[in-house]
Amino acid sequence: MSYAHDPRQNYLLAALPADERAAGLFPQLERIPMPLGMVLHEPGRPPTHAYFPTTSIVSLLYLTEDGGSAEVAVIGNEGVTGIPLFLGGESTINQAVVHSAGYGYRLRGQVLRDEFVQGGPIQRLLLRYTQALFTQMAQTAVCNRHHALDQQFCRWLLLSLDRLPFNRLVMTQQLIANMLGVRRESVSVVAGKLQETGLIDYRRGRITVIDRLGLEERACECYAVVKKETDRLLSDICLP
Repeated sequence: MSYAHDPRQNYLLAALPADERAAGLFPQLERIPMPLGMVLHEPGRPPTHAYFPTTSIVSLLYLTEDGGSAEVAVIGNEGVTGIPLFLGGESTINQAVVHSAGYGYRLRGQVLRDEFVQGGPIQRLLLRYTQALFTQMAQTAVCNRHHALDQQFCRWLLLSLDRLPFNRLVMTQQLIANMLGVRRESVSVVAGKLQETGLIDYRRGRITVIDRLGLEERACECYAVVKKETDRLLSDICLP
């Protein structure tokens, strides 16, 4: 598939029947750049739009009162942000922020609501994706509580790469630390060890994966659990 800006680079949108794409969501989609650090949704505020990433990745973050943060899920070309828009929750406790720059498609919230309540393929896809997202959130909580930082880092990196059309990320150590809820120095140590063992190349904020199988072996079981459940729930979508 070409990556020259096509809504079908997002696998939820690509899974819609051709007639629904033409008559429903596609004419309403707006392609936008999604730069690093762009905030899409704020906690406690109703989202106005849904975002379908194509070559970008969005983090869902929980923000603490003392200014700390921790990532609870990642959303890329397999999904959509703004779940409360169609589940009826109106707002969320999480912040949605771009953690890997790229592009995506924006859709007005009311359009998504209207399409969802009509039922059919879009409703089924969104509900199954939501279940996959909840699985990721639950497994992230388990991982953060029970597994070592290097395992968490590998799990996070693999989940991010699954949602991109290439094998590299552009991120600072501080941003990674914010995602994992740890100190920047801890990320530096872990990234250095992975580089020494030849699993990644990390320089000037750019992470390139050299040995993906090695990363999978180093990660805890949480990555495999999330991937298996996501693949099962979205089995009718041509996931990468």
